[in-house]
Amino acid sequence: MSAERVLITGGGGQLASDFEAILQGGAEVLAPPRTDLDVTDDTAVARAFDALAPTLVLNCAAFHNVEVCEREEDQAFAVNVRAVKRLATRSAEAGARFVHLSTNYVFDGTAAEPYDEDELPNPRSIYAISKLAGEHAALAYAPGSLVVRTAGLYGLHGSVSKGGNFVTRMIARARDQGALSVVADQRLTPTFTADLAAGVLAAVEADVTGTLHVTNAEVTSWHGFTEAIMELAGVDVPVTAGTTVIAPGAADRPLNGVLRSSVSELAGLAPLRPWRDALADYLERAGLLAPTRA
Repeated sequence: MSAERVLITGGGGQLASDFEAILQGGAEVLAPPRTDLDVTDDTAVARAFDALAPTLVLNCAAFHNVEVCEREEDQAFAVNVRAVKRLATRSAEAGARFVHLSTNYVFDGTAAEPYDEDELPNPRSIYAISKLAGEHAALAYAPGSLVVRTAGLYGLHGSVSKGGNFVTRMIARARDQGALSVVADQRLTPTFTADLAAGVLAAVEADVTGTLHVTNAEVTSWHGFTEAIMELAGVDVPVTAGTTVIAPGAADRPLNGVLRSSVSELAGLAPLRPWRDALADYLERAGLLAPTRA
């Protein structure tokens, strides 16, 4: 990446911060926060491209509060579709590689097996529909672009729109309430954003284009993930297994959110480590790992 000039949208977010940390020192990086670069402001986007003349654009900006998207459809499409189209167009005009982050929510979650890249999407929420449309915008307007689908992200910088990441929210809730109830029927692979960032950059180095699935390895449920968080963090509370209930007007959630990648295998990319190993590493870096686990 030494010759790269990299524009990262969504600066300050958990994934953008990990991209920046990996790239700093080896590339010229511009990663403005939303307050400095609103991707829906085409003039601001033009200024960023003019200032850096990027060779690589990593689009981490997203409107991803799933329930809020159901209520604020216009904003969901402004950020997740129209802004992607403009970023892709400017990337193509600048001759820059364009990488766009997407989600396992583009699938309806009814399949028995993990979803490969060639499976037909069937989004079931405004968030999911807008993210799938954004994928099409990226691929249509930036030839040679890379769309990366992932799942269950958590990172050292948290998620501003969600008040921290799932791990920190569950630890805080457990300590406050003394017990937890978490759905056990939604399967996925929780993914540490530091691992995701490294995996995406490896795919860029390998010139992978099109659609790619990148998550940590192995499968659990939100309940299993929460139990592991409590165990590794040394928080001794009961974690009851719940069942998904979609309230009227609420966003649908895929019960099977597990992704697999034949594209990675064909490209010879190394798989990411198992999710539990990544979680332990995250908790240690965040100062949340129980002393007996450190």
